[in-house]
Amino acid sequence: MDNRAEVREFLMSRRAKLTPELAGIPAGPNRRVAGLRRSEVAMAAGVSVEYYAKLERGTIAGASSSVLDSIATALQLDDTERAHLFDLARAADGIPTSGRARRRSDANPATRPSLHWALEAITDGVAFVRNAHQDLVATNALGRAFYSPVVGEGGRVPNLARFQFLDPAARDFYPDWDRFAEMCVAVMRAEAGRDPHDRGLQDLVGELSTRSDVFRRLWGAHDVRTHGAGTKRFVHPVVGEVTFAYEELAITAEPGHVLLIYTAEPGSPSAERLRLLASWAAEHPAPVSADPR
Repeated sequence: MDNRAEVREFLMSRRAKLTPELAGIPAGPNRRVAGLRRSEVAMAAGVSVEYYAKLERGTIAGASSSVLDSIATALQLDDTERAHLFDLARAADGIPTSGRARRRSDANPATRPSLHWALEAITDGVAFVRNAHQDLVATNALGRAFYSPVVGEGGRVPNLARFQFLDPAARDFYPDWDRFAEMCVAVMRAEAGRDPHDRGLQDLVGELSTRSDVFRRLWGAHDVRTHGAGTKRFVHPVVGEVTFAYEELAITAEPGHVLLIYTAEPGSPSAERLRLLASWAAEHPAPVSADPR
């Protein structure tokens, strides 16, 4: 991925989204652009128009933290967008992972017994490990049952992004498909900013851009986000509709990997359906995730 192009398109897309009204600038009767002008961003950030134009052309290497902070404030970036801007700047300076340790070339959580023990200890919720490529690296028993539509019959390592955009079953599994699609791409875009030289992620983006018009459009929007916490709605082929709260936790032993846990509100219909899924899983055990390498 071309870092200069990433910087250019990200800054331009954020500037286009910020209206004069939101920025407290009189629009005037003869305005030709919906978003802010470069000169208006430069003035709000306290930098020269020439310097901001240089940044927006993608030449961000060497930009100081104070300048980046000023640009982020002028563009009214949220926390995730601000972090993404800093990630792009670090990548331009040759520091690609936002202070995060580089992935070990031999790292493979799927073969680490202690991780599987930890996952299997979670018995009342769906728990799984996902890497930066959206691969389902490891799951607990409930996770294997819950993600049975994604796992399928085996073979290729289950990948949430491929399922989202290339498998028609995703439309049934995700009743809020459009929202899930936006979230998936925005999380991937944030990962690409942290490590633009990740060949596996580049290949996945290329594959999905070629095969899915929706993915290509969403990727071009340059929106970024993190998962963190929230709620999601699913329709599982065995137990029907469920609503889960989710928490995302970083796995410090495996940089770039996260643990997600889905739980249901106690006493809710979703909690009862989760218990039904656990009973079904006990009768239909699925194989443990394969080595993703």
